[in-house]
Amino acid sequence: MAEVTAAMVRELREITGLGMMECKKALVETNGDLKSAEDLLRVKSGAKANKAAARVAAEGVIGAYVSADGKIAALVEVNCETDFVAKNADFLDFASKLAKLVATHDPADVPAISALSLNGGTVEAKRQSLVQKIGENLTIRRFHRLQTGAKLAQYLHGVKIGVLVEFEGQDEVGKDLAMHIAFAKPQFLSRDRVAPAVIARERDVLVARARESGKPANIVEKMVKGGLNKFLGEITLLGQTFIKDDKLTVEKMLAAKHAKLISYKFFVVGEGIEKKSSDFAAEVAAQAKAAAG
Repeated sequence: MAEVTAAMVRELREITGLGMMECKKALVETNGDLKSAEDLLRVKSGAKANKAAARVAAEGVIGAYVSADGKIAALVEVNCETDFVAKNADFLDFASKLAKLVATHDPADVPAISALSLNGGTVEAKRQSLVQKIGENLTIRRFHRLQTGAKLAQYLHGVKIGVLVEFEGQDEVGKDLAMHIAFAKPQFLSRDRVAPAVIARERDVLVARARESGKPANIVEKMVKGGLNKFLGEITLLGQTFIKDDKLTVEKMLAAKHAKLISYKFFVVGEGIEKKSSDFAAEVAAQAKAAAG
């Protein structure tokens, strides 16, 4: 049997929001398999599905840029070690300039960004200079560039969430879509884009939960169908309830505005990165040192 560690229990608790003992028991029952334990808890307690995009687990900022003609745009995620540094003016300026470089030069990958020219040197030289000045490791994690013959809209929620939307229609529609995406964080554009494995996993959970209710088979089938429809509506952009009008889905809003969504992309700072545990006193000391420098 696999060892169930405190870290595993803590991670499952963060995903499900349930108690430590419930999480530990589920991990024991599933031999330490995190996904199986999550599904087991969802069957037994109705715990919500994991929304990974909402779990910010590292510090940093999103840099964003849209060209003057509105045809080219870019997002860049740049990470640091503490939220204190994420508010540093030089660090914010660095992220903003990187987004413009990505939009202008269309680099193939992150190493290609590092070789681009910036302020008389290279991006990598500037990064190293900032590391020396700020006293923390800084990394360029990822980027996304869009170029279109249609329209582009951009939205930044603070510096932690960045959204790009490619669309056709009135400018207001693009802005509304970008703000909705930042709020709702859809995993897929539409139902036909949802991975079959995602649907199969949710169906298994719904079937098991419905059967535990003791209802007849025909009722169980209706419960599963209804639950799956609700689930697909929640995770797909077109199926979500529009944030500015709860009587409309995003799809119906677009139809009413005679608009079309072509593509979208959003970054959440730290998404998918496990944040290391930190010593509070050491972090305060590091911040004080950075401020003095």
